Amino acid sequence: MRQLHILLIAGGRSGEHEVSLSSARGVLAAMPHSTTLAVIAKDGKWLLETSARRALEAGVAEHGEHAFPPPIDWPAYDVAFPLLHGRWGEDGTIQGFLELLGLPYVGAGVTASALCMDKDLCKRVLTQAGIPVVPWVTFYRGEAAPEPHFRPPYFVKPANTGSSVGVSKVKADQDGQSALEEAFRWDNKALVEMGLEGVRELETALLGNIHARASVVGEITYQSEFYDYETKYTDGLAQLHIPAHIPEALSRQIRDVAVEAYRVLGIRGLARADFFLAQDGTLYLNEFNTMPGFTPTSMYPKLWQASGLSYPELLDRLVRLALE
Repeated sequence: MRQLHILLIAGGRSGEHEVSLSSARGVLAAMPHSTTLAVIAKDGKWLLETSARRALEAGVAEHGEHAFPPPIDWPAYDVAFPLLHGRWGEDGTIQGFLELLGLPYVGAGVTASALCMDKDLCKRVLTQAGIPVVPWVTFYRGEAAPEPHFRPPYFVKPANTGSSVGVSKVKADQDGQSALEEAFRWDNKALVEMGLEGVRELETALLGNIHARASVVGEITYQSEFYDYETKYTDGLAQLHIPAHIPEALSRQIRDVAVEAYRVLGIRGLARADFFLAQDGTLYLNEFNTMPGFTPTSMYPKLWQASGLSYPELLDRLVRLALE
C-alpha cells in the first residue's frame, strides 16, 4: 500500500468546533498514512504545525495566526480531509476552495454538502424523490411565525446547523418564542418540525461514491427530553445499541432507503443517515450528516466496526474514495 500524505483540517468557526477537534484526535491516532494537521480557530484564522497541535491538545482554538488562505504547500498533499462539522466546513464552502485548488478531498462535494446542510432544501429533494420525511414548515428571520398544520409538541431548529445546535422542543403549554429566538441566533432560516412521540432513533453509515453500501443499523436511546447537544456529547447520557434490535426486514428497508437517498442527493465518500421509526411503524428519514463525528466511539466508525471494517481500514477507504 503506497504511503500517502494527508492534510487533516479540523476546528472551524461553527458551534461544533470542539466536536471537530475531538474527532481529529481519533483520526490522527488511527490514520494509516502520513498526516499533517491544520486547525481553523473560532475567529476563522488558521493554525499550522506546532500551533495546530497545541490547539488539539487544548480542545479549542479561539484565535488563529494565519488569515485565509493560509500559507500551506497544497501540492505536497495527496488528499485533504476536511474534518469540519457544521457551517463553513460541512456546507460546501471549504469543498469549493479545495475544488479550486484541484486537491482531492474526503467527503461530499460542493452541491451535496450544501444541500444536506440545509435541512429545508434536503427535505424538499427527498420528498420529491418519494422518500418520507417528518412534516415541517419553513420561515425566514423577520417573517411572521407560521401556523404549522400539526399540534405541539414540535421542534424549532435552524436550517443550517448540526449536532442539534440551536434546536428546541416546544410543548403545548409554551408559545415557542424563545425557541424561535434561539434558532435565529444560528441562522436566518428556521424550521418548525412536527414532534413524533415515542419514536425510535435508528442510524446507518454509508460508504462509497456513486454506488455506496450501508452498514448494520444502530439505535440510540437516552433519558433526556430529546437528543440534544449535551446528550450527544456528554459521556453516559446516550447509549448506542449496535446492531439495533429490529427485524431483519426493517433493517434491510433502512439500508435500502439510505442508499437510494444517498444517490439522489449526490453524496460521495461517506455519510450517516438518521431515521425515526414512529409508533405506527412509519419510517422517516430525518437527515443526512455528510461529515459525522469521528472519535473511535462515535456512531459512524462503530457501525463500520460492527460491519467488519476497523477504524484504520475505514480511514484508508475514505482516502481511496477521495482519490477515485
